[in-house]
Amino acid sequence: MRHFLGVLAVVGPLMGCSVDFQGWAGMKDQPKAMAYRESDVFADERAMRVPPPGTVPREYKDRSRRVRTGGDTVETSAGIPLTLTRELLEQGHKSFDIYCATCHGVRGDGVSPVARKMGVRAPPSLLVLPPYADGHYFNVIGRGFGLMPGYAEKLTPEQRWAVVAYVRALQASQRVRLEDVPPEARERLLQEKAP
Repeated sequence: MRHFLGVLAVVGPLMGCSVDFQGWAGMKDQPKAMAYRESDVFADERAMRVPPPGTVPREYKDRSRRVRTGGDTVETSAGIPLTLTRELLEQGHKSFDIYCATCHGVRGDGVSPVARKMGVRAPPSLLVLPPYADGHYFNVIGRGFGLMPGYAEKLTPEQRWAVVAYVRALQASQRVRLEDVPPEARERLLQEKAP
């Protein structure tokens, strides 16, 4: 009985390895049109079809190339191609908190619980970034860099530009002199600073 069970344990699974399995066409063998091949489904015998007139590519919103890609090249993409508004900065702040603060910290200084545990290479402080053009940072957000993943599938181009604008606002906030602050805000800051 013991030998029978041993043989059954070996032979049983092998019975399911039959190559000639009828009733289910594998994906490799099922009927389909392959790209760049002929197809008898259409009159012109082409498998690849021209999109119907008026077709709009996915996620297309009549954007300029600069808004979509950060510029023709990273070197020529200085400046943010969107109008800087409070709403844009708030959107950037929201997206930054969701996607960036986990590693870069809520203040952008590279201090976070995740960063403390990254022994190989901690995320850099965004407050002292190298002087690259805004388009460079736009592309890093979209494509990723080093250990950082890209967020192009999660953030629209406008949202990525909003994050760049917010990071630039964080950087500027570190270099503001008290004399440059409006008087009402200056008084509030002085009161907060006083013990």
